[in-house]
Amino acid sequence: MKKALVLGAGGFIGGHLVERLKREGFWVRGVDLARPSYEASAADDFVVADLRDPGVCGSVVDAPFDEVYQLAADMGGAGYIFTGRNDADILHNSAVVNLNVVEACHRRGVGRLFYSSSACVYPQENQTDTANPLCREDTAYPANPDSDYGWEKLFSERLYLAYARNHGVPVRIARYHNIFGPLGAWDNGREKAPAAICRKVAQAEDGGEIEIWGDGQQTRTFLYIDECLEGTLRLARSDVTGPVNIGSEEMVSINDLVDLVAGIAGKRLRKRHVPGPQGVRGRRSDNTLIRRELGWAPERPLRHGLERTYRWIAEQVAAGRKDA
Repeated sequence: MKKALVLGAGGFIGGHLVERLKREGFWVRGVDLARPSYEASAADDFVVADLRDPGVCGSVVDAPFDEVYQLAADMGGAGYIFTGRNDADILHNSAVVNLNVVEACHRRGVGRLFYSSSACVYPQENQTDTANPLCREDTAYPANPDSDYGWEKLFSERLYLAYARNHGVPVRIARYHNIFGPLGAWDNGREKAPAAICRKVAQAEDGGEIEIWGDGQQTRTFLYIDECLEGTLRLARSDVTGPVNIGSEEMVSINDLVDLVAGIAGKRLRKRHVPGPQGVRGRRSDNTLIRRELGWAPERPLRHGLERTYRWIAEQVAAGRKDA
């Protein structure tokens, strides 16, 4: 039986990834600071551990796993990343984790090591046009991300690539673009736009209004978790080192995203635009490289994932549950 190690298995993407690997027949160890918030982990072995401790990191990477997925990071949505209040924690915590993980994997001689980077690495000056943002993989340099979260991701990309060059570590790197779906944060200050809007729509009365940060004209692409996992596994098991974008090319403004979710909910809602962190004006995954290298790219429409995500969040709201 093949063995996989998922670091960050208590989080949204990590929890879904553990389930996918189990369905494929892997023995899976999950590691995180805490267990998943909404349902029990499917991992064969779940270790509650702090990967910032190099000794702890070495102890969980205790065998030459066939596949290691490094998703552990200090992260969140715009309300967490773009205020500036969390920059020191974001930089320190994630960088230390990655330094420990790549060294432990090198020492153990793991089969494949996947690292989840982010679209936040792209230069802010390339993302000022809401209709035509430039997020092709080779445009990340000269570097000028709009957040310290993006700077840390760039540093860690270079760290993993250096271990690949100098030590032969079989690294694969993806740049995720706004992954969403059920079981993700939706009301704890770290939620991303789809979850936050689903929550606001679920809480609003028909004919009422909801708050939107900024003018709502900022654009993004959002990728449903199932397609994220498919792209992740395809890349991890390929001969492509990356970095490679994993995201949708279906771009939507935040105002249009609100209208789409409201339509799914069957509600008519007014938008009240208020000051708040927004990030860049436009961002869209460029999937030219992933199509060429893997012969695959995400294709499901945004509505497919929003319907499932809204239904799950509406259930949480109706039950009076609180986000963890």
